[in-house]
Amino acid sequence: MTPRRKRMVVVGLILLGVSVAAFFALQAFQKNLLYFFTPTQVAAGEAPKGYPFRVGGLVVTGTVKREPNSLNVRFTISDGVATIPVSYSGILPDLFREGQGIISIGKLNAQGVFEASEVLAKHDENYMPPEVAESLKQSGKTPPTTYKDYQR
Repeated sequence: MTPRRKRMVVVGLILLGVSVAAFFALQAFQKNLLYFFTPTQVAAGEAPKGYPFRVGGLVVTGTVKREPNSLNVRFTISDGVATIPVSYSGILPDLFREGQGIISIGKLNAQGVFEASEVLAKHDENYMPPEVAESLKQSGKTPPTTYKDYQR
């Protein structure tokens, strides 16, 4: 084998190795992406069933139901246009309340219930997740500026 041919084989093997590494890196990245959907998009069927994603909205007043002697809780979130039921098993954040903006991470089951694996609540009285504020703005609702405004 000539020296030139040896160099070409080495270059080809390096390119093949880099291509395989890039393929695996992109596959891992794709599996770890969490897309955000509004309740309207989820109700329209745009969200994937059985695949994790984020959903955000306001907790509808009067919908939080806790099962006695367990950590299971069910509630409904809304963006002002559509609502979706959420089921969560675990300790909710201290700032979780009815009428408050939240973001949940989880999967949509076959019955259309969002099974949350994590619930994130706002960190202070004036904060609302940007995605939730944007979806409320698009639905024609004005995002409340304080917790007291949620109760109206």
